[in-house]
Amino acid sequence: MNTFALDSNIISYMLKNDSAVISRYRQESDQGSSFVILPIVYYEISRWLLARNLTKKMSHFNDLCNAVEHVEFNRKIWQKAAHICAFLYQQGTPIDDSDIFIAAFCLVNGYTLATNNIRHFDRIAGLEFVNWK
Repeated sequence: MNTFALDSNIISYMLKNDSAVISRYRQESDQGSSFVILPIVYYEISRWLLARNLTKKMSHFNDLCNAVEHVEFNRKIWQKAAHICAFLYQQGTPIDDSDIFIAAFCLVNGYTLATNNIRHFDRIAGLEFVNWK
């Protein structure tokens, strides 16, 4: 049984009723997988919906949030994020802080990241991710 952390782009596809992503979510759910929404992802989606006054989509997002697990930051995640950031900086391949925190959450907690942003996440050693799109 997997626990999938849903990346912002996957949630965006779900809110747009993307049939492939919704089908994959349902398939994984039927197989007993669980899902989490990370704090940074909650922030990214909420700010976008609120800024555009998309109240119906915000309601759908809240329904999704109520159906999945929530996790919080802790020291291990901050430390892992700092190590990832430093390593990528030294390699000359930095990525956005939000993606670093998403990866750190997944690595510390053993989550598989469901994303469409393979280009950034494939730089992070040990991170398990799948492209649902």
